[in-house]
Amino acid sequence: MKNEFTLTIYSEDQLRLITRLSSMFIRKQIVVLSLNMSICEIDKMYRHTIVVNETLDTVINIAAQIEKIIEVYKCYFHLNEEIVFRQTALFKIPTALLMENINMELMLRENDLKILEIHKEYTILQAIATDNEIEVLTKELNSLGLIEFVTSSRIALEKSNKGFCIEI
Repeated sequence: MKNEFTLTIYSEDQLRLITRLSSMFIRKQIVVLSLNMSICEIDKMYRHTIVVNETLDTVINIAAQIEKIIEVYKCYFHLNEEIVFRQTALFKIPTALLMENINMELMLRENDLKILEIHKEYTILQAIATDNEIEVLTKELNSLGLIEFVTSSRIALEKSNKGFCIEI
């Protein structure tokens, strides 16, 4: 049975690794739902967060193959229940909607939406939430006149007191 897994990869070189990872996922016909690259807690190292929807056997196999790549130090994989994860979303709505809709204040509070910019024609809101929460919010705002929106890729941390830097 397929589940959503988050792979966390620690590496030195991010450009060569992306090329190798993309060819590996294409060859195995694995769809990447989200990809994030960032610096991490260790100097001169990068953290890659990749979200896939696959079987446990496939994820175990791909993690083992990823760890064989020279630039990779470690590859972890987790189910959603084992990690804390979020995405950021930006929404552009008509400013008139914010001013005239009496339910907007309640929506802002319930969804912990932050107002980033207000202009005469539009207002930009920010949400930090899970994939599902952003999807629900997007549908709700879309029915009210959403102009446009964008989401970031997933960022995640393991729900434990250990980390990669503790292991090395």
